Amino acid sequence: MNKQNAEAHTPLSPSLQANVQAIRSRFGESSDVVIRVFRSDAAPGRRLAIAYVDGIVDAETINRSVMEPLMSLQLPEYVIEKGARLLEALRGCVVSVGSMRDIHTLDEALQYMADGLCVIMADGSAAALTADVNGGEERSVGIAQTQTVIRGPQYGFVESLRTNISLIRRVIRSSSLHVQIHKVGKQTHTNVAVLYVHGIVDEGILKEVYRRLAAIDIDGILESGYIEEFIQDETFTLFPTLLNTERPDTVAAALLEGRVAIIVDGTPIALMAPTTFFSFFQSPEDFYQRYDIATFIRVIRYVAYVVSMLLPALYIAVTTYHQEMLPTTLLISLAAQREGIPFPGLVEALLMEMTFEVLREAGLRMPRAIGPAISIVGALVLGQSAVQAGIVSAGMVIVVSFTAISNFVMPEFNMAATSRIIRFGFMLMAGMLGFFGIFVSGLFMLIHLASLRSFGVPYMSPLAPGGAAQGLFRDMFIRMPWWAIVMRPLDMKMRNPKRRPNKKKPPAQRHSGKP
Repeated sequence: MNKQNAEAHTPLSPSLQANVQAIRSRFGESSDVVIRVFRSDAAPGRRLAIAYVDGIVDAETINRSVMEPLMSLQLPEYVIEKGARLLEALRGCVVSVGSMRDIHTLDEALQYMADGLCVIMADGSAAALTADVNGGEERSVGIAQTQTVIRGPQYGFVESLRTNISLIRRVIRSSSLHVQIHKVGKQTHTNVAVLYVHGIVDEGILKEVYRRLAAIDIDGILESGYIEEFIQDETFTLFPTLLNTERPDTVAAALLEGRVAIIVDGTPIALMAPTTFFSFFQSPEDFYQRYDIATFIRVIRYVAYVVSMLLPALYIAVTTYHQEMLPTTLLISLAAQREGIPFPGLVEALLMEMTFEVLREAGLRMPRAIGPAISIVGALVLGQSAVQAGIVSAGMVIVVSFTAISNFVMPEFNMAATSRIIRFGFMLMAGMLGFFGIFVSGLFMLIHLASLRSFGVPYMSPLAPGGAAQGLFRDMFIRMPWWAIVMRPLDMKMRNPKRRPNKKKPPAQRHSGKP
């Protein structure tokens, strides 16, 4: 056993001074580590000490529930005979904090202090108590920033793991909602919570989630993106195989479908697994609006996604290789626009697409007060100037602009980013081979999608395997009325695949209008 492991398993000393010195030494005499040694009527003739890290604890709770009872209460003589009896008496009769536990090693004391707990030590005792006084400055629950809806809950996750779990429990008020917390990261010891609904979740998927989390070996976890890259099935793919969200209602809906949620302390973004390709086209608002409106909007999303990937490539292929497919009037108009343009269609499209990507990234990185204005003005000025200078045609500006707008229709940012990258591949193939290049690229993309898995679940489910007829009505393209949605998604082997007992609509009671 090396020196570090030996220190990690060092038992607490009966000497209070030795324990205090060990804690100060291990924290490197950090100025935010507070250790107070004092005498109390609760333990006449004995010294007590409390240790905590300032800034991540609630100072008011420490003063009201720990320090004040220790300083003011007095215990009977028979409970102060031995150290173990004293700690038991302090926990049962003095300290009024809800969550307390015994610890016996120095490593436990250091870890609980780093987690925002207070350690209570007594001279002559080789054990200590921890009191949950977690606190400090936290961002309050506010409106979801990236996944906004018109109808539905408006609040989103925050950076506090405890707050995020409570937001989900306010939606699923059942003892079947189980939460298991794991620590990941050798230095950060980040709390990672796994949530599932017992009796609905696929036990095989749940065990696989635990196995992949336990296999993570890294110094620190700073955001859920770290976890996502470690546990995803396929590394070398542009398509995301885990769904992420900042909305508690989205996580609750996924849990009720038998999926597993992963929440990382310190980030407002939660992960959900397994997922399918079609899940990225569903918005929480689809299930809050009427089913016919939701279906219409969902179909628009699919069309917009195809447009965002293929429209520039189709424009390049038609204007470069397949002019005979255009009506004569449109062909003459396009030819007149391209007169004097020094670049071929492929170079022209790549130039405009790269310019728009730079503008988009600049708008995200600039201060919020001027970012949107710079993006809009930059796009207008550059586009108009490029057309007037004869560098690009007006038709290409229209195509690139509509492509960018179509990309913003996607409810999930990571899937929208995928289409932005794939778009360049289609453009290159269209510039070299025309429609044939687009067809070959699309075929390879579909083959790749069909080969992907998310925790063993086919990525293209329920369309493949299962067939288009089954996928059409399994919440893929058509959002059925709630009274007609009987089964949960059948991608996983759930214990309870039914949402409701039958498909009958509750009968409407007709009234004559008379009182």
